[in-house]
Amino acid sequence: MLPDKEDCPCGAHMSPAGEEPSVSLFREYLRLKTVHPEPDYDAALRFLDKVALELGLPMKKIEVCPGKVVSIMTWQGTNPNLKSVLLNSHTDVVPVFQEHWKYDAFSAFKDPEGNIYGRGSQDMKCVTIQYIQAVRWLKASGQEFLRTVHLMFVPDEEVGGKDGMETFVRHPDFQKLNIGFALDEGLANPGNAFTVFYGERNPWWITIHCPGSPGHGSRFVENTAAEKLRLIINSFLGFREKEKHRLDTSQCFTLGDVTTVNMTMVKGGVAYNVIPAEMDVSFDLRIPPTVNLQEFEKVIQGWCKEAGDDVTYEFAQKHMNQNITSTQESDPWWSAFSQACREMDIKLEKEIFPAATDSRFIRAVGIPAIGFSPMNQTPILLHDHNEYLNEHVFLKGIDVYKKLIPALANVAVTPSDWGLAGRLHNHN
Repeated sequence: MLPDKEDCPCGAHMSPAGEEPSVSLFREYLRLKTVHPEPDYDAALRFLDKVALELGLPMKKIEVCPGKVVSIMTWQGTNPNLKSVLLNSHTDVVPVFQEHWKYDAFSAFKDPEGNIYGRGSQDMKCVTIQYIQAVRWLKASGQEFLRTVHLMFVPDEEVGGKDGMETFVRHPDFQKLNIGFALDEGLANPGNAFTVFYGERNPWWITIHCPGSPGHGSRFVENTAAEKLRLIINSFLGFREKEKHRLDTSQCFTLGDVTTVNMTMVKGGVAYNVIPAEMDVSFDLRIPPTVNLQEFEKVIQGWCKEAGDDVTYEFAQKHMNQNITSTQESDPWWSAFSQACREMDIKLEKEIFPAATDSRFIRAVGIPAIGFSPMNQTPILLHDHNEYLNEHVFLKGIDVYKKLIPALANVAVTPSDWGLAGRLHNHN
């Protein structure tokens, strides 16, 4: 819990209604309907403008695509020439099926146990507010850091990032941030430990096109699209079963260590009595960084050839970046992160992230990134019905960032900083 007004220079104290102001701010942010397919990004920008004004931090806005704005609050360090620390979060959330929710998904309802229900309560509006409130406390208590800290808020993470981080990492303004290390979102952990992600699986979204001989539904037509489709489905789902068996029978593997395959769309046909001339099937694959991606694509090519010489495929998404972030104690960034966690008696479980976040775009340009959401003793409910986070877990997360941010922002000069040789004027 944050200290009360007498002890806290930022004035974080119990409100007259009996709710901690950090919780009230969290609930206010949850009520903003930044939900796809039409996220209200303007509401998020107004909210963040207000916060930046309260924190006394300059806010820069970059429109990376029409209507898609990246916002950056900057807390300048005592040596702004050193590599900076990025606290990244996204403002959008996935759609809801309200009929399956106990409460309005955008009411931020808090039940008697302190569970706060709302889309984005875990993914990842909680982390956004935890960053903000930790920085608020640190600034108000008069702390200064060696390195500059950027709080970045990006759109469209939940729809692949093309109009958000994926585009912005190639923008000149991103280069000017001079980032040395990034924190991004992670996952809840139902146990006592906290999960930390140092890499991600590559998402491949693939559609297989199966042409065939058309004809009347009353005949045994040879070489039909459906026969080829069946062979393709059998190949993909057979591989899926093998990977699932690897996961189920290994005590060492987590979901991020195996390849998941899920059939997500089937298309074809015009009438019950007409054999179609083509059928398509689409799959969502998530491939760990230990897999040789070129060799794996050759396997897919083999499955297509076995189904028919005219069977082809195309990718809607094909990520090939397999960069991972060092978790060796010799690495200064990881050492600072892990040491701060040890001092808080936090047990870390290191994993490959099973899905995809903006961290993959950050790592792709050579910046180490860690995925971390300080939510233990919490069921994993991102994208699920009745997503919630308990207020005590949320408040504890603020305390975690109050330790992590200074630890990272005070990392001593590293070899990567010497890329600016001649500009460094303070090596302490």
